[in-house]
Amino acid sequence: MLEISHFSHRFGQTLAVNDLSFTVPAGRIVGFIGHNGAGKTTTLRAAAGILPVDEGQIVVAGHDVTSDPLAAKRVSAFLPDNPDLYDFMSGLEYLNFIADLYRVSTERRRELVAHYASAYDILGDLGTSIGAYSHGMKQKLALVSAFVREPRLLMLDEPFVGLDPIAAHTLKGHLRTLCDSGGAVLFSTHILEVAQALCDDVVIIKRGRLVVAGPTATVIGDSSLEAVFLELQADPGAA
Repeated sequence: MLEISHFSHRFGQTLAVNDLSFTVPAGRIVGFIGHNGAGKTTTLRAAAGILPVDEGQIVVAGHDVTSDPLAAKRVSAFLPDNPDLYDFMSGLEYLNFIADLYRVSTERRRELVAHYASAYDILGDLGTSIGAYSHGMKQKLALVSAFVREPRLLMLDEPFVGLDPIAAHTLKGHLRTLCDSGGAVLFSTHILEVAQALCDDVVIIKRGRLVVAGPTATVIGDSSLEAVFLELQADPGAA
C-alpha cells in the first residue's frame, strides 16, 4: 500500500532523512518510531505529498507521489499532530468541505459523518464553530474528516496524544477495521506500549536512517518494544 524506496530529504544543508526504505502492506498497522527529530514527520509529510521527495521514490497504492500526486492523495489521508482546521467554520461545514474535495456523495457522507461523529462523541457539536472546540474535540473532528474520505492508506502523526481514553480505544478499533477491509495504517508515536499492543509491524529510525523494520513480535522477541528502542537508541552504531 505504501512503498518508500531510498527516500532522502534535506532542509538546507541538513539531511533530515537519509536513504530510507520500508513498506506498509495492505492489511497491516505499522508503528513508526524514533526520537524527536529522527525524521518521522518529514517522511509522513513527504508520503502525503506535502514535502518534496529530494531523492528516491514514494508510491501510494501504485501512485507515485511525485509524478501522480492527485491520484496518491485521493486514496490516502494524512493527519498531522496538530491539524490546521478552519475555526470560522462549524464542524459540519468543515466535514462537508472535506467531503466535497474528495467527491463523497451526499448520501454516503451523511452515513459516514453520522457514524464517525457519533463514535467520537461530537455529533451534537457539529453545529458549533470549530473555534469554540477544545483541543481534544478538534482532534476528534480531524479524525472524522479523515475517515469520511474512506482512505486506503491512513497516515497519522502522534494520533493518540490528547485523546481521552474512550476516544483512543475507539480509534484503535477503527484502525483495525480499516486494515481488515484491505486498507493500511502508518502512524508515528512515542507511546511505545500502544505501538507494541496495536501494531502488526514496527519501523524504527534514528537520525533519519532505518534501524530496524519487521513484525512487532519478531522485533521485540522476548523483550519489550521500549527495551528494544532504548537499546537501539543507545547503540552508536545502530544508525
